Amino acid sequence: MKNFKAIIAFVAGAAVAGSAAIAASPSSTSITACADSRTKALYLASNGTCTANRTPIVIGGGSGSGMDAKTIASLVTPSVVSIEVTTASGGGTGSGSIYKTSANSSFIVTNNHVIADAATGGTIMVELLNGDQYKATIVGRDANYDVAVIKVPIGNLPVIALGDSSQVSVGDPVLAIGSPLGLASTVTSGIVSALNRPVTTGTTDSQSYVDAIQTDAAINPGNSGGALVDAAGRIIGVNSAIASLTSSGSTQSGSIGLGFSIPINEAKRIIDEIIATGKSTRPVLGVYFDTNYTGIGAKISKLSAGEGAEKAGIPVGSIIRVINGIKIPDAESAIVRIRALAPGAVISLTVDLPSGGQQSFKVTLGSAPSSTN
Repeated sequence: MKNFKAIIAFVAGAAVAGSAAIAASPSSTSITACADSRTKALYLASNGTCTANRTPIVIGGGSGSGMDAKTIASLVTPSVVSIEVTTASGGGTGSGSIYKTSANSSFIVTNNHVIADAATGGTIMVELLNGDQYKATIVGRDANYDVAVIKVPIGNLPVIALGDSSQVSVGDPVLAIGSPLGLASTVTSGIVSALNRPVTTGTTDSQSYVDAIQTDAAINPGNSGGALVDAAGRIIGVNSAIASLTSSGSTQSGSIGLGFSIPINEAKRIIDEIIATGKSTRPVLGVYFDTNYTGIGAKISKLSAGEGAEKAGIPVGSIIRVINGIKIPDAESAIVRIRALAPGAVISLTVDLPSGGQQSFKVTLGSAPSSTN
């Protein structure tokens, strides 16, 4: 029996690959789509109503109705794009979701690692479902959350419907839609396998911490930045990473049923800040963790002056064991839990005190600019 080790890796494609997405939510909810009487194409309904030349279709809802994958795919694929990045040193591909549109331009959400190489030179091309291509510009990006927003000079595009990732449950059906290995508009299905999975990706200089939705829907290189959608066709996550196996120094690339997506509720705050200001923020607890500590929990080695932890009276040497009711096994998990919240949020921490015993503290999170490295 070989000993295998799971590693977490980004799923942007090199040279030939796209990006995908998937999401899930309770089947008791529904949305209304409009089917064009002539082309049969599906469009999101405005205020739940359709024009005279379109027929309303209710998607999702109904006890035990499950997921109509064919209908959901038809509805969502026009809102998922392929992204190709070209730089002097090479390039890669990924996917994105059309988040907001006007008469003249559209904002597209993707992963930071998909387009980061083009931030200092290069081009970003976006391809729509119909094959039309447009040069995109970077609106803003956030390496801490692995989220980026790009903009194309074409308006009135089909915007993806937003779901509520806080309402997702383990076992909910999901679809991943994107361009793995350059195969545009690929649809894969699965379920939500786990929630609140702490995932850390990237390099030491540019790490992303994700409080991830885990899914067994097939996600492969090139799926990065796509939409994770639920049984009603609404995005609940942005696909970002997969786990791969290593054995004897080799790496098994591709889907092994362990894909990870950034919850849309977490991503939405970043996206909206970037669209409004070109920048984003992250919450700050105001602590430094002891990287040499190997016990259970996250040990505080230093406090930041004037930040929430110091104001709450948490002593140096304390070990964080619980954040908002969730047990904390290590420092990375603590960072992920904090990053999933917004600046200004009031959280509950339970710590082992350096003097012995446990104590709970209420801490108001501060704010700091997010990294674009």
